[in-house]
This record gives sequence, structure tokens and C-alpha cells, in this order.
Amino acid sequence: MIVRPASRSPWLLLFTLKGSIVSVIWKRVAAMMLLATAVVLAEHRLPLSGVGLGAVPLTLVGLTLAIFLGFRNSVAYERWWEARTLWGELLIVIRNLTRLTLSFPDGLPAARQRELAHGLVAYAHALRHMLRQSDPKEDLQRWLTADRAARLMQASNPPSVQLGDLSQTYAQLRREGRLDSILLAEIDGQITRLSYIGGGCERIRGTPIPFAYILLLHRTVYIYCLLLPFCLVGSIGWVTPFMVGVLSYTFFGLDALGEQIEEPFDRLPNNLPLDALCRSIEINVGELLGDKDLPPPLSPQEGVLF
Repeated sequence: MIVRPASRSPWLLLFTLKGSIVSVIWKRVAAMMLLATAVVLAEHRLPLSGVGLGAVPLTLVGLTLAIFLGFRNSVAYERWWEARTLWGELLIVIRNLTRLTLSFPDGLPAARQRELAHGLVAYAHALRHMLRQSDPKEDLQRWLTADRAARLMQASNPPSVQLGDLSQTYAQLRREGRLDSILLAEIDGQITRLSYIGGGCERIRGTPIPFAYILLLHRTVYIYCLLLPFCLVGSIGWVTPFMVGVLSYTFFGLDALGEQIEEPFDRLPNNLPLDALCRSIEINVGELLGDKDLPPPLSPQEGVLF
């Protein structure tokens, strides 16, 4: 996730490159400007006439493209925001479960309290790695016993297996007489909510925007930008390359931005900072446990928080 700079002066907003989509689309914009320059030269130096197409194609294609981009980016942002809401709820539920674990089981040794709390942190890391399709070994071994970490690494859905282990552990506390049935039901409700959160994240990850729609949008953006110099050269002449650069930057940028946020769990600059969110969970659980040597919050790397 791009971290906004503290200073938001007009100069910074207009000319900063850090956090901008320019690094992704500049080659496409440059190619359109070179094409526009070639069209202007052809119009003014070669014995050609009728190179300009007029504003009608620009208007017709632009209207369709604006509708497509608006709808696609709205859907992509809804996916991004739903994912962020789920991870915000994940933090709250883990805090609640840690508090319940530390407060209500009668005579529960501190070592078992810590094991359960660390199991909740391990769930967050397991979910993050599953969504990003990365290796969870290091984080699981840090927060779980060796045998439990090995069991999770062999599972096709480690977060679900971890929730099963946590549920069985709390049920065992009930059988030992350390939890009454009402408290166990409350704890089980929180664990069930973790399952819903994980399932919601899996749904977002496993159900992208239909490829046929994305393909149509990409093609329309390129067709529109290719038509720009032919539609503008007759009316604005030598200013055409500049205007083509501005317009192609807008449409290519919106297209690329929607492409980034439609998959909110990746490690692109505009995706969710799952590493930082997991670190926040570690800090919150550690504070509830009374730990003194807590890790610091993650800092942005070149303006991007992962």
C-alpha cells in the first residue's frame, strides 16, 4: 500500500513519481506520443490529406470507454475494500480471543495461555501466506511447536487446519472444567468468525473479474489511444503529442490501477499491506500477554508498505 507523504503541496502531487502509476505505464504513454508525433509530421510535411478523422470517433469510443473503466474500477475498489474490511475484523477477533483466553479459563497455566495466543497469530500468518501463495515455514515455526508447524505446512488449507486445532484445544479446556459451556460457545463463535473471514478472503482471491471483460477493456483502451492522434491532429496540430500523452496517461493509468487493486492480496504497490497487518496483530497480542520485547511496526519501503 502506498503511504501518502506528509506534505501534499501542489508541486509534490503534480510531479512526484514515488507511488505513482507512471512507472507501470510510461512505455505505453511514450509509444502513443511517438505515434502522435509521426502523425503530426505526416500531416504537415508529406503530401497527404485527410489524415485527421475528426472528433466523432473520439467521442463515441471515449464514451464507451469511460463507462467500462468506471464500472471496472468500482468493482475492483469494492474487492479491495472488502478485503481490507475482512482483515480489520481479523485483527479485532484475534484481540477478542486473546482477551478471552487470558481472562476466563480457570487456572490455565501461563504457558498454555501463550500457546493459544500464539496459535491465533499463526492463523493470521498462515492466511497471509495462503493468499499470497508464499512459503509459510518461517512464520509457522516461529509461532507454533515444531510438530504443529509441520502439520500445517503439509495441509492444502493451513488456516483451516489451524482453526481446527484451536477449536479442539478450547474444547479440551471445557472437558478439563476450566471453561463453562457459555464461555465455550462465545469462544467458538469468535473462531467461527475467523473461519468466515478466511473464507471471504479465499472467495476474493479465487474469483477474479471475468477475463473476457478485462480483455475487452484492455483492447478498447488501446484502440482509443491509437485513434487519439488521428482525431486530434486536424484541430490542435503540433499540440497533439502533448494532449495524447495526457489522455493516454489518464486511460492507461486507470486501467493499470484497476488491474492492481482487483487482486488486493498481492505485493504490488497498491495492494493491501498484509505484512504490516500481521505485525500489528503480533504487537497487539504481545501487549495483551505482557511481553516487553515487542517488534516495531513495519515501516514503508520507498513509500510502499507491504
